Amino acid sequence: MNCKSGVESLESGVNSDSRLQTPDSRLMTLNEKLANLPVQPGCYIYRDERERILYVGKAKNLRNRVRQYFHSPRSHDAKTNELVSRINDVELIVTDNEIEALALECNLIKKHKPPFNVLLKDDKQYPHIKITNEPAPRAIIARKIVKDGSRYYGPYLPPSLAYQTLDLINRNFQLRTCTIEINGKADRPCLEYHIKRCLGPCVKKLCAIEHYDEAVRDVELLLEGKTADLESELKERMQRASDEMRFEAAARYRDQIRTIERMHEQQKLLTVSDEDIDIFGYYREAHQLALTLFTMREGKVVGKREFYWEDIADPFDPGALTGQALKQYYTAGDYAPGEVHVPVDFEDRELLEEYLSNQRGRRVQIRVPQRGVKRDLIDLVEKNARLNFDQRFRVQRPDTQKILQELQEALELPELPDRIESFDISNIQGAENVASMVVCEGGEMKKSDYRKFKVRSVEGRADDFQSMYEVVGRRYSRLLREEKPLPNLVLIDGGKGQLAAAARALSELGLEALPTASIAKREELLFIKGREEPVRLDHHSPVLHLIQMIRDETHRFAVSYHRKRRAMRDFKSDLTSIPGVGEKLKARLLRNFGSLKRVSEASFAELKPFVGEMQAQRIVDHFARLRKVEAENQEDFD
Repeated sequence: MNCKSGVESLESGVNSDSRLQTPDSRLMTLNEKLANLPVQPGCYIYRDERERILYVGKAKNLRNRVRQYFHSPRSHDAKTNELVSRINDVELIVTDNEIEALALECNLIKKHKPPFNVLLKDDKQYPHIKITNEPAPRAIIARKIVKDGSRYYGPYLPPSLAYQTLDLINRNFQLRTCTIEINGKADRPCLEYHIKRCLGPCVKKLCAIEHYDEAVRDVELLLEGKTADLESELKERMQRASDEMRFEAAARYRDQIRTIERMHEQQKLLTVSDEDIDIFGYYREAHQLALTLFTMREGKVVGKREFYWEDIADPFDPGALTGQALKQYYTAGDYAPGEVHVPVDFEDRELLEEYLSNQRGRRVQIRVPQRGVKRDLIDLVEKNARLNFDQRFRVQRPDTQKILQELQEALELPELPDRIESFDISNIQGAENVASMVVCEGGEMKKSDYRKFKVRSVEGRADDFQSMYEVVGRRYSRLLREEKPLPNLVLIDGGKGQLAAAARALSELGLEALPTASIAKREELLFIKGREEPVRLDHHSPVLHLIQMIRDETHRFAVSYHRKRRAMRDFKSDLTSIPGVGEKLKARLLRNFGSLKRVSEASFAELKPFVGEMQAQRIVDHFARLRKVEAENQEDFD
């Protein structure tokens, strides 16, 4: 059985008929199931009395592995005993071999996130460069890896490196950036081709698809770190182009070679091997752990990634954690390096090697270096892991809790302000009047809970007080309707006037007791609802810095939304922003359709008689993109 397809077919049946099959399986007790376990490889799923998945594991022999949990409980650690005490049912999925079981286990853990499994949690979504799976592929930035047939390279740290690399690709290898369908039937290229930022695959006579695919392969070699191979190939092409008197092409290859040489000079950290290597190291104290990964391609560090755990169980098993982390990390992507270096050995190392070798198509080795340069590299990664640990747990967490307690005391709040919701208004002389709300939870910004508002009650004039009254009222009337929890503190960006407007809206909803405060921009004074005198915090106070951070983030979010609304207004108001549409063509369209609105709603067939096929398609695409952007920004409460 093909491993990948087999895993997909098995996983798809988890919720249907994947339970242990017997004539009366629905009536079987847990003990009866344990007495009839198969000896084949596969995965086992433990559920509690509410049918929730507690744990997913894999085994070479399901009977032996599952029975171990229920025999000799004195030999188990506290976490395993807790798991066994909650098991109410066991579900089995039999596979053809242990490699399929390994892949299926990782997929199920990723899908269901069982509480008793070690879960790999990435602290940041670092950007990757994605080579799309389509005719004439594009290079774009991607934050999530999706199994869509595309190829992903990264992660890039700092994130700006991804954008710099993408810009280098576009300038030197000229992959397209447009999203149109490439079939070679276009009559003429766009501006990107004329400024030498695209090879023009949309026009067959300008660039054959084979020539474009060659550029894509060059980019892939560059992103894989195989710059020596790429440089050698480019030199051959440059010489061949020069011999054939294709001097423009030869100059392009020359510039690409110089770019690669500059990249060589910028990379300082080298290793003794030219193989692609991933190096893992960790640092742990008590129940907290930081795991760091260095990705090295052809001897050069090209990326770094961090993972954190806050609930490591005792006794700590470094091999078990390392094995689970590696399995989840590599089965989530579609790329495997030639070597993986880890600080400790683990149980399924040889099995994972076989799985990754099948995935890569060449041998993959997982090594546990004990001495020499390779061990020194692991020590270096572990030093970074300790630094990451200190930044994550020693500095941020304890200080944040203390700051929130000081904020509670300073504002005389009834409870710790664990959740703060902050509001701001943004407009220019009343135009595109919008508002924002950001959330700080546990001392950290929670961007998934951010909200945007279009102010409805104020049009054509600037009235921040009325705008604040409307937005605060809409927000908390909705929370009351949906019976959702309220924040511990409402923070307003502004002075006494904005605070009074927000307080009036809350009072009308019966929420007079909800703590509310505002911060004035110039004096940095905190005005508290119900208190006559403002609170003046020390200029160096961490409490003031937290409030300022929340206020600044609220302002930034409001301004960015306002700019998007204004940009959409400008984008929609002028047909001449569409490439190829000048004043004459704009006048013709308005004369025949009567208004911009009717032009924006016109179909390809309706536009074609007046502007031709190509321009009609551009206009249709322009307004289709605009409607998509508008839909994405229609994030409102009412």
